[in-house]
Amino acid sequence: MNDQYQKYYSDDSFREKLKKFAKTAGLQVVYAALLLYFLIKEPKVPLKAKITIGAALGYFILPTDAIPDLAPFIGFSDDLGVLIFALSQISDHITPEVQTNAKQQLINWFKQIDQEEIDKLHDKIF
Repeated sequence: MNDQYQKYYSDDSFREKLKKFAKTAGLQVVYAALLLYFLIKEPKVPLKAKITIGAALGYFILPTDAIPDLAPFIGFSDDLGVLIFALSQISDHITPEVQTNAKQQLINWFKQIDQEEIDKLHDKIF
């Protein structure tokens, strides 16, 4: 993970990106991003893991990435790859509470969530 992207992460820019693109990005991308978002807030998560999280979320937020986010169907595939990679590197720190917080936020935004999509993402992470 390239730490150069960490400088692009902030809570405000993260919330703005999700607010604008949550439906377009899809459930797995948003859930992966939310897992990282809630994980970076955990005091017990070590600094090294937080640097990985910041880099991944910075890449997600960065308006110019490998595949433009406005490209239909594939625009967030690179983002998902980066988010999954980061999550797999720090999966030991993902607590049930972090997962619950991320799922609750998904329900708030999407109203209904497809648990199978969440399970597919978990299979890629753990």
